[in-house]
Amino acid sequence: MRIVPAVDIRGGKCVNLVQGDYDKETVFSDDPFEQAQIWWDELQEGIIHIVDLDGAKSGQCEILPFLERLGKAGIPYEVGGGIRTVDTIDKIISVGAERVIIGTGMIKNPELLQTATSKWEGKIAVAIDAKNGKIALEGWTQETTLSAIEIAQKAQEEGASRVIYTDILSDGMMKGPNFVATQVIAQSLRIPVTMSGGVSSLDDIMQAKLLQPHGVDEIIVGRALYLKKFTIMEAKQILDSE
Repeated sequence: MRIVPAVDIRGGKCVNLVQGDYDKETVFSDDPFEQAQIWWDELQEGIIHIVDLDGAKSGQCEILPFLERLGKAGIPYEVGGGIRTVDTIDKIISVGAERVIIGTGMIKNPELLQTATSKWEGKIAVAIDAKNGKIALEGWTQETTLSAIEIAQKAQEEGASRVIYTDILSDGMMKGPNFVATQVIAQSLRIPVTMSGGVSSLDDIMQAKLLQPHGVDEIIVGRALYLKKFTIMEAKQILDSE
């Protein structure tokens, strides 16, 4: 199991939101590239999770020059937010993305995921962002009645390499992830699941590790790292232990 540090970008700065609320923003760095470099220097393996918060609202990638800098620096990354066309995916992969995360785009344009997974096999993940088991869209600003499990299974059927599951009510709250919901999603799939939202302590990391047999092999961590609740090295020591 791997820890995946998060770099969320809004207005050119590295930020963190609470439950996806754009009005509840904390700025942690004025230089997202520098922050990504710091995380990568500590991580040294795996991947960095990049979120384009402006793109999630506008529906197009707003951070392409930043992504190009990451690629040139040799920092492996995945990116989500505003990725709703094949052309956008093509541009992002061309500047070095290891994975591209489709969320809203899959719902609004059902053919997008199928086309993307055929063209870039193994590089397309799907974000399942849910509140009380139901999908939220457009940077979490639009709630739906769509079942998170059903959409996750559809993503698997159409060739997604993994699902990134975020429990919105846990995100940014520093009260622990929704382990039960994450396990339910993972057990419904054959592809691996990345858990996201609410990790606040090393105890959470230890509990998350118990989900590995069910198919959860990555944990995205944002606010807890920025607030120095634990370090990447401390988390890795837990995850790497027998």
